[in-house]
Amino acid sequence: MTPFEEITVPKPFVALAALLAAVAAPAAAQTPDPNLARNIAAGCANCHGTNGVSKGVVASLAGRPKAELVRKMQDYKTGKTPATVMPQLAKGYTDEQIDLVAGWFAAQKP
Repeated sequence: MTPFEEITVPKPFVALAALLAAVAAPAAAQTPDPNLARNIAAGCANCHGTNGVSKGVVASLAGRPKAELVRKMQDYKTGKTPATVMPQLAKGYTDEQIDLVAGWFAAQKP
């Protein structure tokens, strides 16, 4: 047999391989990144401090109730709360990302 000869694979093996690929792909795609919330929160550190603990005049986010943080971000996102920077930043996040990062900040120690 030369390297360029066609190999015939029995149909049951092809079907099994296709089934395994179909089952494995969605499972791999659904595995959440355990650091995703922390990674999103890192973008907030310039103003709100590391882990949401502000050292300046900008509000700390650490330890704030999740529902409050979600509401405030949604208010910025929809334009209900005017501000200079936050409305533009909030529009860059999905509702799921806002919920995720709000939960992360709520779990941090102030």
